[in-house]
Amino acid sequence: MGRVTAPNPVIPVPPADLPRTLGALRAAGHRYRTVKQELRDNLIARMRAGGDRFPGIVGYEDTVLPEVERALLAGHDVVLLGERGQGKTRLIRSLAALLDEWTPVIPGSVLNEHPLHPLTPASRAQVAEAGDDLPVGWLHRSMRYGEKLATPDTSVGDLIGDVDPIRIAEGRTLGDPETIHFGLVPRTNRGIFAVNELPDLAERIQVALLNVLEERDIQVRGYQLRLPLDLLLVASANPEDYTNRGRIITPLKDRFGAEIRTHYPVDLELELALIRQESDLVAEVPEHVLEVLARFARAVRESPSVDPRSGVSARFAIAAAETVAAAALRRAALIGAASGSGDEAVRPEAPVARVGDAVSVTSTLRGKVEFESGEEGREIEILAHLLRTATAETFRARLAGLDLSGFTDLVAEGTVIETGELVGSGDLLRQVGTVPGLAKVLDRLGMGDAPTPEEAAAGVEFVLEGLHLTRRLGKDVTDTGRTVYGGRG
Repeated sequence: MGRVTAPNPVIPVPPADLPRTLGALRAAGHRYRTVKQELRDNLIARMRAGGDRFPGIVGYEDTVLPEVERALLAGHDVVLLGERGQGKTRLIRSLAALLDEWTPVIPGSVLNEHPLHPLTPASRAQVAEAGDDLPVGWLHRSMRYGEKLATPDTSVGDLIGDVDPIRIAEGRTLGDPETIHFGLVPRTNRGIFAVNELPDLAERIQVALLNVLEERDIQVRGYQLRLPLDLLLVASANPEDYTNRGRIITPLKDRFGAEIRTHYPVDLELELALIRQESDLVAEVPEHVLEVLARFARAVRESPSVDPRSGVSARFAIAAAETVAAAALRRAALIGAASGSGDEAVRPEAPVARVGDAVSVTSTLRGKVEFESGEEGREIEILAHLLRTATAETFRARLAGLDLSGFTDLVAEGTVIETGELVGSGDLLRQVGTVPGLAKVLDRLGMGDAPTPEEAAAGVEFVLEGLHLTRRLGKDVTDTGRTVYGGRG
């Protein structure tokens, strides 16, 4: 699943058959519902239909999602607690899909006011004056979601609003809602508003959210403005920041109806499913290589050398898969350039990742991991050890019980096999020749009856590395960076 988004998303156009006046809206039987009633009704409808309630969310089916559903059915504002890279923001954004696709609004209303439920004096006067002839606009659910990444410099004006001095100069009074330049929260009225990393908000800004959550009004510049906002407020936070005193004020914690803990994928299959779904791969990455990377991410997450409070994001394994694919594409491009220099036509190298390509991720991804203070200077060494461990575990899991003596016999009499980042599949397979048991290996690795030379080379390299890690083959790395297998480990 790709993650590229259009730089200028197109705003959907309302269908032509939607009512265009207040009278037509009433005649169509439309009824006003709050956002929380709307979410509840639509969630129940999806449950009864048996459809996917939260598309794209992996690994939470039996843990987090039932709690989210109970919170939505109860009409609770929600805070999601979890370490980085657990999909909190993805889950929050998926809630918008539970809103009605189109909802009626009073055209020009900054607060997205419903024609049957106007909030401000100006809108109430407009409805009273126009009656059933009041024009009705339609707002798509994609425009009913607001989000703010909390930072220490976030102001009350950013979230709630501030007095507009120009409107005061025009003669309006402070008690008039028309004097307010509304912030992000009121502008998301009749929608879902998310605050990411809630504890990073200054305490005075957290206080400003109290009335929004409970009393559903806002306070600006020392005066209270009665404004019954209709929205679902969802926040995310790191558990340590959220539960430590001083990082979030207790009254604000008390206002959230549901506190839900997220987590990393609980088993290997879910980790793999997440990598497959989220990574944007520029080359073929065989399943056994993806499994090595999934086990690697889990090993890093569980390592005592890594700070457990910061966590190891799911983006670590996703970026690792993308890096390995890029290494395969680089090899194919460089080998293709070299082979194209002669007169003889050579089959171009297809980009297929090998387990040796994973070595590059230990240096490029170390910045994604927070190590314990005593491990300074050993980061790459630790990651390299964990990668070898993950490779050995995958080797045992994938090829246990197979007779691999054909490979060990191949090098028993001093034969060496050279591989590496810029060794082509044809070169590697010529060195190996016909090996008894290779077909069974490739079948066990899920490469089918007719693997390509590049896939076969990936399988051969995986066996050689696995035999080395289980002390059945020797291995050496040359000054040029190539890997030589041969002899006993």
